[in-house]
Amino acid sequence: MENLPAIIAALTFIGVIGIIMAETLHLTVAALLGALILVFTHVMTLSEAINYISASYATLALFFGVMVLVRAFEPTKIFDYLATQMILLAKGEGKFLLLGVVAITTPICAVLPNATTVMLLAPLIPPIAQDIGVDFVPLLILMVFVANSSGLMTLVGDPATFIVGDAINISFNDYLSRLSLGGGLAVITIVVMVPFLFSDLWNKKFSHLEDLPHPKINHPRVLMLGGLIVLFVLTFFVVGESFPVPISPAAVALLGAALALLLAHQSKIDTVNNILRDVDWSTLIFFMSIFVLIGGLEKTGVVNQLSAVLAAILGKNIALGAVSLLFLVGLLSAVVPNIPLVVAMVPLLKQYLVNVGLATPEVLTPAFDGQFAPEVLPLFYAMMFGATLGGNGTLVGASSNIVAAGISEQHGKSISFKRFLKYGIPVMFMQLVTSTIYITVFFLL
Repeated sequence: MENLPAIIAALTFIGVIGIIMAETLHLTVAALLGALILVFTHVMTLSEAINYISASYATLALFFGVMVLVRAFEPTKIFDYLATQMILLAKGEGKFLLLGVVAITTPICAVLPNATTVMLLAPLIPPIAQDIGVDFVPLLILMVFVANSSGLMTLVGDPATFIVGDAINISFNDYLSRLSLGGGLAVITIVVMVPFLFSDLWNKKFSHLEDLPHPKINHPRVLMLGGLIVLFVLTFFVVGESFPVPISPAAVALLGAALALLLAHQSKIDTVNNILRDVDWSTLIFFMSIFVLIGGLEKTGVVNQLSAVLAAILGKNIALGAVSLLFLVGLLSAVVPNIPLVVAMVPLLKQYLVNVGLATPEVLTPAFDGQFAPEVLPLFYAMMFGATLGGNGTLVGASSNIVAAGISEQHGKSISFKRFLKYGIPVMFMQLVTSTIYITVFFLL
């Protein structure tokens, strides 16, 4: 049966996504088992699977580098210090506390992967909130909304954003000039909605601030040098690709990680073994496995068949396609984790463009480093915004949501699917509408 490999690839992918949504297995275990099923059923060889992983080396390198960079400076307690300052600056006003969560989370998540930032900041919220008699669940939910939204402000702020951006070869600097405003509007949308979404906490007064713990920054000299490393990384994110020999964000992140490991080792604030042990290997293996699963869909022709359906529905109507994709991907991202969703959608969208004659077949090769025609770019922008903001809709929509839910449960309160939905659906809907207006005004009219 010549269609058997395609059936196996499609059923395996759907099965893995279903297991992830149902949370019956850890997402990394589900994805790894799915990838190995493709190898053991001869849908692809192990060598081909590794080639599909290596084709997405930039995503893996970027997030490994950033994970190491962030973890290396954890002993300085800078994140504990920032969380306490946020409470103190609120001066007993619930509204200032909520706005403080937005103010601290936004700049950090603009330059660090959102799930990584939530892993660092979210554990600090419950104990401090409990000290001042505040329910910490709304604060965690707000942090997740802001983390997911502010990831759109830079190319490296969200895995889904980077995967799509890497597929269309957009530079860090070009992203800032073209799309950062859209990320800013997504955050502003949340700020406008905060008084209505969290009205009880917005109007709350709290006291006993003097009872708060006051963590101090450890190793200030190391932190100062670490700040220079981070500044170096951010600077080269912006200017590195404009050099005669371009330096990619992934290479910059790896160099930043190496410098951070060197500093931690020389200053003895931590050991290299401890830092590397605490890297989120689970997420990196999940990425690799998903790349193999999507490779199976590409190799067996499933992507090509789906793109033909898309071409029949949309034709060459880019405006209709962009708006449709934004809402379709947004709604799908509310129930399917956005990383595997965009990994699947990128080759599908590329094949659609080839099918309708808006791109040449060379865009389908993993090594393609050219530029797409400007008129088709709104389709990819719509996919970025839909995948990232759709993750705010439900508890399973983004990895940072799951991280926050786990941290909440560790502190004695579970974030139910229904409770998250109460906040998530209105936020997602308003952000998708705002993004549609933004993309229409700036790229379609």
